Amino acid sequence: MEKEHYRFYIRTRTFLGINPTAIHDELTTVYGPKAISYSTVQQWAKHFREGNMEMEDDPRPGRPISQIKPENIQAVQDIIDEDPHSTYDDIEAETLLSRGTVERVIHDHLRMRKLASRWVPHELTPDQKQLRVQICRENLEKLRNNSWRLCDILTGDETWIYHRQIGRKASNACWVAQGQSPGTVVRRTQHEPKTLFSLFFRSNGALLVHSVGKGETMDRFYYINNCLKTVVKEIKKERPIMGTQGIKLLHDNASVHDAQEVKDYLRQEHIILMPHPPYSPDLSPCDYWLNDYIKRNLEDQPDAKSLHKAVTEIVFSIPQKEYKKTFNRLIERMECCIENDGNYFDHLIQ
Repeated sequence: MEKEHYRFYIRTRTFLGINPTAIHDELTTVYGPKAISYSTVQQWAKHFREGNMEMEDDPRPGRPISQIKPENIQAVQDIIDEDPHSTYDDIEAETLLSRGTVERVIHDHLRMRKLASRWVPHELTPDQKQLRVQICRENLEKLRNNSWRLCDILTGDETWIYHRQIGRKASNACWVAQGQSPGTVVRRTQHEPKTLFSLFFRSNGALLVHSVGKGETMDRFYYINNCLKTVVKEIKKERPIMGTQGIKLLHDNASVHDAQEVKDYLRQEHIILMPHPPYSPDLSPCDYWLNDYIKRNLEDQPDAKSLHKAVTEIVFSIPQKEYKKTFNRLIERMECCIENDGNYFDHLIQ
């Protein structure tokens, strides 16, 4: 029952000479524990007996109910413009507005919300942003005019994988009873066991999972002999007639990948290097999908051998449709990069 209805009933019964106790008993009989208190009935009965007909609350002393004025809105805007990290307490102290007024100004009038700052891979310069846009446009044009096909793109990269998995913060959350403490997760140290993996795949599935042995170094010659040659062999097995003809390799601009010997080997095998802008993990399928997928599905492993086996099982068990979907997302990401003038865009599509 609305408070206005209660007050109307109290007023009517009071004018009929019914005392507050009887009125409260009547309301309790009908509404039970949801009825208003006896003190409230007594207060309003006294109010009406004194000849007051109004059923609205008397204005309270202090600030007016509404302080949403243009000058107050501008004052809040000026504080936020000067320091985007300002807190509600800071704004209240400077404007002398109430917390509720500050919240209404920010959310209803300025249409603002407070978000944590984003981590980005690199502080892109204007030239780097322009290059990202240029390369995305050129690659998309070749894919759209059918001079390139998604199914002919091969991609690969290297990533370190720890033997012990700690998961993301959200995945470590658990329910605990009142008074209990949550479990603990020990942070990794720089000395924890880890293995460097080289991973290659196409839109039809995985091609290579290679782990670098202890004491070995991934240089340009190691990359050619242990990774690229194995990948080329697998492609020729898949395409006995076409071989590597028409295959495009998308890998980043790491010094190993960019070495002249690597370029010469790829040219010798008739593999075309697909341009990739610097500092662009958001345009690399390994970075925006596969590496994270592996780490999310991986369990602790006691040694490098078991880790290699576990990673291999994960990579080769991924359905083909997921690999194809990842390359379709590459097109969407290149379009998004162009639309956002070369800026990082992950926060817009996740």
